[in-house]
Amino acid sequence: MSGKPGKMFPFARAALLMLSCLSFWAALPAGAATVPPGVELAAKQEIVRNNGSEPASLDPHKVESDVEFNIISDFFEGLVSIDNDGHVRPRLAARWENKDNRVWTFHLRPGLTWSNGDPLTAGDVVYSWRRLVDPKTASPYESYLANMHLLNARQIIEGKKGTETLGIQAVDDVTLTITLEQPTAYFLAMLAHPSLVPVPQKAVARFADKWTQPGHFVSNGPFTLSEWVVNERLTGVRNKRYWDDGHTQINKVTYLPIGSETADVNRYKAGEIDITYTVPQTLFPSLQQELGNQVHISPKLATYYYEFNTRKAPFNDSRVRQALNLGLDKDIIAGKVLGQGQIPAWLISQEKIGGVTLQKPDYAGWPREKRITEAKKLLAQAGFTAGHPLTLGLLYNTSESHQRIAIAASSMWRKNLGVEVKLHNQEWKTMLDTMHGGGFDLVRYAWVADYDDASTFLNNFRTGDSENTSLYANPDYDRTLALAARSGTAAQRGRYYQQAEDILARDVPAIPVYHYVSVQLVKPYIGGFSPSPLGVYYTKDLYVVKH
Repeated sequence: MSGKPGKMFPFARAALLMLSCLSFWAALPAGAATVPPGVELAAKQEIVRNNGSEPASLDPHKVESDVEFNIISDFFEGLVSIDNDGHVRPRLAARWENKDNRVWTFHLRPGLTWSNGDPLTAGDVVYSWRRLVDPKTASPYESYLANMHLLNARQIIEGKKGTETLGIQAVDDVTLTITLEQPTAYFLAMLAHPSLVPVPQKAVARFADKWTQPGHFVSNGPFTLSEWVVNERLTGVRNKRYWDDGHTQINKVTYLPIGSETADVNRYKAGEIDITYTVPQTLFPSLQQELGNQVHISPKLATYYYEFNTRKAPFNDSRVRQALNLGLDKDIIAGKVLGQGQIPAWLISQEKIGGVTLQKPDYAGWPREKRITEAKKLLAQAGFTAGHPLTLGLLYNTSESHQRIAIAASSMWRKNLGVEVKLHNQEWKTMLDTMHGGGFDLVRYAWVADYDDASTFLNNFRTGDSENTSLYANPDYDRTLALAARSGTAAQRGRYYQQAEDILARDVPAIPVYHYVSVQLVKPYIGGFSPSPLGVYYTKDLYVVKH
């Protein structure tokens, strides 16, 4: 998904701990706005968040990035959630138990309802998961349940079995059974993803694609949709039928689709925005000096990369892809073009993730001159020389930051390798369509971890995965990830993940550029703001202090 300060990320370890237990009871707090003693709240509990772009949809099965999932996570809720300490928390499910880590039984809270008052039952979850993998839905996340190893998910996606065979069943209105084809160590952590929230079957049946519009929209989370003015604002209001509404403080949240980072900051300074989407690199030092602790910086399990169309010549030649990888000065991009704490990336996933440490390829440690020399050799072997230079198009979604990085990258390739780059930008929704349609040479993309395990990054390059827009295919790579999924310990999985990263480092279906940090401006009167390592914060956890 397009996914927390300085400690090891414990999600996968927490998941393994839960897997070792026969049951998990709702003894821990479910998570909500926690107002410290003595803090006086403002009379008006409303906030404005910039969300960076216009959402492509509010249908959890039609989207694939944080632009949409930020909102969906406020409007919907799944069986469980993951807190910032990596603990699995009960949400719609009050408790659960498992048999052999393959057959899981979840018990829903009694009396759950949709925002329109209709009962929410186990059957709604079954319907939603079946809809997610149904080939007719064509969800960008249809492979998610297959990567979870849910029984028959992959065969359903491939059209070999019907959705009714999916490994999820409603025993009664408040009891679900979920059957896996094999134990999956990070199963509980995967359950927290917003693509697995229930969607309202009656609304979908009645209004089809228009069920997400105001007046038709039905949700089950802390907020529900009240207004959507395209390219201007989207507003959510408190859902009084939400099971945990008593712990919510915010009554109204407005999401803005401002793509300009400078406009984001200007409107923040003008008092029109409470939390920005990001902070432009050009203003970062001055904002730190001017606003102090209003500038929030935190680690984030996310990688920025340039993805190739590996089926399109000459980018179907790994020598060309590797040359462009070696010819990019990633230290300069991370340290000077950005300069907010981002880390140069030579891995698609992360160096430390899910309790394992992965090693960068040998060429990451080469001197810059050696990398450039090797890149020129590879281009020459592929037929590209000073007299016959490589030309390519680099596509990115409209953003000042993406533009600055693209200009820097194109300049480096021209100076270091003689490559001519034509820059193209499109709005977010249009770029996604272009990616999935294969209409690109090289495209800017990023992946934010869906859960704390390397597989959340690596699965995107599996043959046939719904997020594999590079169209990369390598049977050895697929086999390595399959072995990792069957491994019983983090150490075993780590060995296979290292093999997978080594294959990607050789084949380069995408060029990892840098690993993220989250940088946002937050008004001093906003309480409860604490992004997770996945870059997520929930409006239900926030409150406005009297000011």
